[in-house]
Amino acid sequence: MAPDSSRHPARRPLTPAPLVLRLCLHLLMAGLLVLAAVRAHSAAGTVAAAVTGAVYAAGSYLPAVRTSRRAAGVWLGILGASWLVVLWLTPEALWVAFPLYFLQLHLLPVRWSLPAVALTAGAAILSYVGHGAALSPGVFIGPLLGAAVAVATVLGYQALYRESERRRRLIEELIATRAELAAAERHAGTLAERERLAREIHDTLAQGLSSIQLLLRAAERALPPGAPAAGHIERARRAAQDNLAEARRFVRALTPSDLEHGSLAAALERLCEPGAGPYGPGAGTHGPGTGPRVRFSVSGTPVELPTPYEVALLRIAQSALANTVRHASASRAEITLSFMDASVTLDVVDDGEGFEPGSVRPSSEGGFGLPAMRSRAESLGGTFTVESAPGQGTAVAVSLPLSPEDRSPTTGGSA
Repeated sequence: MAPDSSRHPARRPLTPAPLVLRLCLHLLMAGLLVLAAVRAHSAAGTVAAAVTGAVYAAGSYLPAVRTSRRAAGVWLGILGASWLVVLWLTPEALWVAFPLYFLQLHLLPVRWSLPAVALTAGAAILSYVGHGAALSPGVFIGPLLGAAVAVATVLGYQALYRESERRRRLIEELIATRAELAAAERHAGTLAERERLAREIHDTLAQGLSSIQLLLRAAERALPPGAPAAGHIERARRAAQDNLAEARRFVRALTPSDLEHGSLAAALERLCEPGAGPYGPGAGTHGPGTGPRVRFSVSGTPVELPTPYEVALLRIAQSALANTVRHASASRAEITLSFMDASVTLDVVDDGEGFEPGSVRPSSEGGFGLPAMRSRAESLGGTFTVESAPGQGTAVAVSLPLSPEDRSPTTGGSA
């Protein structure tokens, strides 16, 4: 099993400080083994110290020791056994226990490293006594104090490393979140610009070309039969009609995604389906399925509406239903789209808690609040009303005017 990265920093590219610490550990181990070999005064002690050094060097260069707990445990076992041989031959090997503490704490999990450190300290104390040293507090305090310092150092470093990793992951998440927010803002800006362009094309080019058509028709009717200008006026009227159709295609291409695959009525009906996104009835603050039951109905004879009308009515319905889900604690809501002779009306009614309309303030969340809905309706020459009272539910109504041209199948397509 691969070791935990929080306990094995060597798995990540080392910074200068850990590299220096590792080099110091290597030098400490080499120096203490050389001291033990020199003070052994026997060929067996020198050979045992050399073998211990070779085992240590081999483990330092084997990648498996740094990536596998099992390999690390086997290597430490072999290293410890060779050290015990040196310790049996010379008491000077006692000091090698100190770098062994760090290796055991670094490569083994806590449940194994702490007992290993205790056994190593015990072996050092017994070896010192076994070689005939007089009993004194220093015989016990030295190895135990070294073990305590090693434990405090390594565990403290590991705690700092885990905190550093936690902060690094947090920073990465913040960077990713910031990128997602920037992408969402760009997408929202793109949608807003598309809606603005659709509205501008409808209110300027399309309406102007439609007016030109009407004027040219009036001019045709006013001309006497066989007038030389009749052909030119007919061609001009057809050119205006073709360009008006092209302008409508531009507006249709800029239609929001909610309206790309169907009519306004279909988009509103999808909005009322359970779990239909952030505005659906499953989006309440109490979890999925706790929002109001929403019903959609159409009154009158549906006609094609200008794209700015469809966009405005859809966005207002989304905003009103979102307010119902989030704030009204309603059990039922109804959306009604009404087509009348001179206007199209959208009503959103719920049986929720209600409120005092005069006490509403702009939303701090940047959402489509009542002022934004009113502004959207009035920008198209329509009216926006809210009727509500505490405990009596809420009714939101928006009415947009329809001219005979808007109701015409020829001119009312998507312009």
